[in-house]
Amino acid sequence: MNLTEILNHWRLFIFILFCLVTIIQVFYYLYFFTRLSFYKKKERNISQTHPVSVIICARDEAANLALNLPGALVQEYSTSHEVIVVDDNSFDESKYIIEEFKKTFKQLQYVELMQEARFIPGKKFPLSVGIKTAKYEIVLLTDADCVPASEHWIERMQEGYGPETEIVLGYGAHHKKKGVFNKLVRWETFQTGLQYLSYALAGKPYMGVGRNLSYKKSVFFRHKGFSSHNHIASGDDDLFINMAATKTNTEIVIDKDAFTLSAPPKNWFEWIRQKNRHYSTGKYYKGNHKFLLGLYTVTHFLYYPLLAGTILFFRWEVALFIFGIRFIMQSIFFYKTMKKLNEKDLYPWFLFLDIWMFFYYLLFSFSIFKKPSKAWK
Repeated sequence: MNLTEILNHWRLFIFILFCLVTIIQVFYYLYFFTRLSFYKKKERNISQTHPVSVIICARDEAANLALNLPGALVQEYSTSHEVIVVDDNSFDESKYIIEEFKKTFKQLQYVELMQEARFIPGKKFPLSVGIKTAKYEIVLLTDADCVPASEHWIERMQEGYGPETEIVLGYGAHHKKKGVFNKLVRWETFQTGLQYLSYALAGKPYMGVGRNLSYKKSVFFRHKGFSSHNHIASGDDDLFINMAATKTNTEIVIDKDAFTLSAPPKNWFEWIRQKNRHYSTGKYYKGNHKFLLGLYTVTHFLYYPLLAGTILFFRWEVALFIFGIRFIMQSIFFYKTMKKLNEKDLYPWFLFLDIWMFFYYLLFSFSIFKKPSKAWK
């Protein structure tokens, strides 16, 4: 076989691989992401409100509590509810700020932890204490650095509960700010939301985000809380949902009034540390979830290099035609989904941001092999 034949084989191989990767990507858009893009809220014949316990765990979060806790305390919710703040060994002024709020808001409950749980790193011990303390069956979780997007957050999130529902997944967005960095952070958050919400609608729920997540105490105790992964600092949201969620017991709520908003990372270092903590838990997901998430990530990572290779070494017009099919599909699905998740300002940037994901995967790929941090703050 001469050099010309070898080159021809490689050109054909690159083209075939590009076609295969595109087909897999298109499958994900048509089978998974279309469900969120065209999602319509279920109409229930009987509307019922439930008592709710909001739980917020905090460690040295005095500034965030002063800024964000009022958002959870001024909720317009007619049914019984409480807001529990679990103070996990804080050394700042958190205690005094919470006690000051208690004078005005009778629904605020304060739980102060004075000792560390030696063999349970991270947020899982204070969160478990908060859940055990909760008076009501339905618990609604958020973080101290988050604020509800509206005064109807509790009401909208509890509306997700039906006769079989035990888990409700919400969307936790970031505040919009000027600059490219903010768009990169929010794009990654949007991509994560696109996947876990779409998978849930497809009957394959695999994670939730602790910034906006609700479930029943009964499902928590039935699965013995976080006992199966207490040794891992992170995963109080995604690993628990990965274990407990099923296609019949999980619903999503994407009403804009049901969102929470948190401050985005201030810089690259903080963002990388945050993402390392999250991605280091992915290795503990169920096998089918790891396969589906891994296949999408690998094909997304390979897509643009293979597109460039097909343009350079095969036929550029064929490459652009195939690219156009996926691009048109993206433009439709992204527009509808971004509108639902209130991220529409990212839409004009979506091609640039989609290409950026190649570099994002390179940047965070080592997190898969990194040992999870033992600290949650």
